[in-house]
Amino acid sequence: MTADVVAQTRAWIEKVVVGCNFCPFAARELRQGGIRYHVLSEPIEKQAFLDELERLDQDAGISTTFLILTQPDLTFDDYLLVVQQAQVWLEEADYEGVYQLASFHPDYCFADSVSDDAANFTNRSPHPMLHLLREEAVSAAIDSHGNAESIPANNIRLARQHGLAYMRELLESCQYSGRTPDDHLRSP
Repeated sequence: MTADVVAQTRAWIEKVVVGCNFCPFAARELRQGGIRYHVLSEPIEKQAFLDELERLDQDAGISTTFLILTQPDLTFDDYLLVVQQAQVWLEEADYEGVYQLASFHPDYCFADSVSDDAANFTNRSPHPMLHLLREEAVSAAIDSHGNAESIPANNIRLARQHGLAYMRELLESCQYSGRTPDDHLRSP
């Protein structure tokens, strides 16, 4: 199962994040192999979160980490509480300004948005995830981009141009990474 989860996440990064250019900096990290995927089947605890921050401290070859949360029934509302708690842990460990936390969930819905707005797919992913980024790398990428503040608005506009059906199908296609849809249906 872990290999499937990682394959689905990697397919999402390739097809959605890079393919739609939602993050203009992701293609480089994907090519260079600087992305760490860590699957957690149990609810995330403080020590597991801090261990990932320490791993980033110790291994400069890891540019970013996806903590992929696969425990069943993690609703979007429950997930938002996990994100809040992770941000507190980040701050308590004096990592604010060193690492940045981004969030993705299969049912992601921006505040003041309806659930069937295609714009939500800029933050929808195959599994709930906490994304840990090096603040220094984010700042350097933003400086080199020139107009980074326009990225969120451009992403929303692009997702809406593609439309809900396209964005839904694109995300669903990541579920079959390495397998055909028929293989998926036959899985126990």
